[in-house]
Amino acid sequence: MILAKILRELGYDVREAANGKEALALIEAETDPIKLVLVDWNMPEMNGFELLKLLRENPAHASMKIVMVTTETEIDQMAAAVEAGANEYVMKPFTRDILVEKLELAGIRS
Repeated sequence: MILAKILRELGYDVREAANGKEALALIEAETDPIKLVLVDWNMPEMNGFELLKLLRENPAHASMKIVMVTTETEIDQMAAAVEAGANEYVMKPFTRDILVEKLELAGIRS
């Protein structure tokens, strides 16, 4: 909810999903390409890392920016996410400024 609020304040049209499977279905159902997805590593049914890998396997989502937002702070997990195709990695807790900075680094905001 915090992420959605910040993103709406920044002018984004936000969709929310309760878990990875719901997020994948939502993404696949969109007719316009989704430019940005923020995923939490620790989601039920399908975790964020699994969702990340599935999205990156689909050429239709090649230009999609994916930011992993999580409490997972292990270097190995950060490296695995980036290697799997995450554009950025945001650790909780975070501030609005940190999120904006990560979006800028991912090429979403200037």
